[in-house]
Amino acid sequence: MRVVYLAAGAAGMYCGSCLRDNRLVATLRAQGRDVTLMPLYTPIRTDEHDVSERRVFYGGVNVYLQQKSALFRALPRVLDRVLDSPRLLRGLTRLAASTRPEGLGAMTVSVLRGEDGLQRKEAERLLCELRGRRPQIVNLPNLFFAGIARKLKTELGCRVVCTLSGEDLFLDALPQPYRAQASDLIRARAADVDAFVAVTRYFADYSVARFGLPPEAVHHVPMGVAVEDLHAAVVGAKKDAPFTIAYLARVCPEKGLLRLVEALAVLRGSGSDCRVRAAGWLGAGDRSYFELVRRFVQKNDLSDRFDYLGEVDRRGKAQLLQSAHVLSVPTAYHEAKGLYVLEALAAGVPVVQPRHGAFPELVDDTGGGLLYDPADVDALPAALMRLMNDEPLRARLAARGRAAVAEKFTATVMAERTWALYEALVASRPS
Repeated sequence: MRVVYLAAGAAGMYCGSCLRDNRLVATLRAQGRDVTLMPLYTPIRTDEHDVSERRVFYGGVNVYLQQKSALFRALPRVLDRVLDSPRLLRGLTRLAASTRPEGLGAMTVSVLRGEDGLQRKEAERLLCELRGRRPQIVNLPNLFFAGIARKLKTELGCRVVCTLSGEDLFLDALPQPYRAQASDLIRARAADVDAFVAVTRYFADYSVARFGLPPEAVHHVPMGVAVEDLHAAVVGAKKDAPFTIAYLARVCPEKGLLRLVEALAVLRGSGSDCRVRAAGWLGAGDRSYFELVRRFVQKNDLSDRFDYLGEVDRRGKAQLLQSAHVLSVPTAYHEAKGLYVLEALAAGVPVVQPRHGAFPELVDDTGGGLLYDPADVDALPAALMRLMNDEPLRARLAARGRAAVAEKFTATVMAERTWALYEALVASRPS
């Protein structure tokens, strides 16, 4: 069986979807499976070995320019290749960081229209490439590409799978009328998709209700992480004072770094010896938010208790977790994935997370952390203080979490369950 897996690049930043997709395809390949990872929009960026193809389809520059001008919809292929060059697309980091969903409504709707949208040339170029590869399965990266599913099935005779990746956050930020138009198109075009993969049961159920997906077509395949290096980096490591709270996520309002430093101020005010060490990508569009965090830190005399490490690679991630007693990413929105929770638990670091989105499921399935009520302003510092003052509890949570990830959330488990779904789809195709 031949599979083409499409991954939406995030313009030069590490993102949970790219990390998961790359690890999944790398593991499938290691198992001898015929899988190709093809990036869309921009090259992907991962903190492990990148197994994706060099060529980029639906290149971000071309998609944007074709939305804006008919001239670019008629460009010869040789000029399209220049605009799709990986070097140029990797340089989109600054542009993408300043481009919020609010300004992408018309383009989102157009891409959802597939061959009927302004990016039809990009759809045809992808289709032409796939004809030569003759896949039995094409895996779309998210619901925003559901518009090309029908064309893929008609032209290639393949099955189409779509990964559900937290589309609601982007969709809710679109202005009207584009939000309603995109929602309607997703509901209509999703009927052309054979199966959907949700990495948490929470988002599987949410997607059925929000996007009108048929429940029998939505399959839960848990996220899987590479555990060996994260476990090896911290096993037996001595946690030095002060009590260290790690934050490992993009720096933006949605992820809640300000709320974490507010909790730090409460803990310091009670006399607790603790600090926050934060790492994650900071885009130009979120620098004003980070300035709020920085000013709060200075105003509350926390400068010697707060470190921002910037975006870290795999080694830097392991070093951060090695220094941490607990991890907390107090998101303001309902997280669909939460890959950083599994990475922390794989490293033997318990977590403190809000009781919403995917977090109750991840904490219940692993036994590796505490949940708090996000509506209660005192709940986060209270939960952190509980772990700070109860070392035996921290040790129990860490041990349970690490064992659960090693058993149920490995890359091998993720790959085996994904491949079983692919095989079932191909076997059920009418002759």
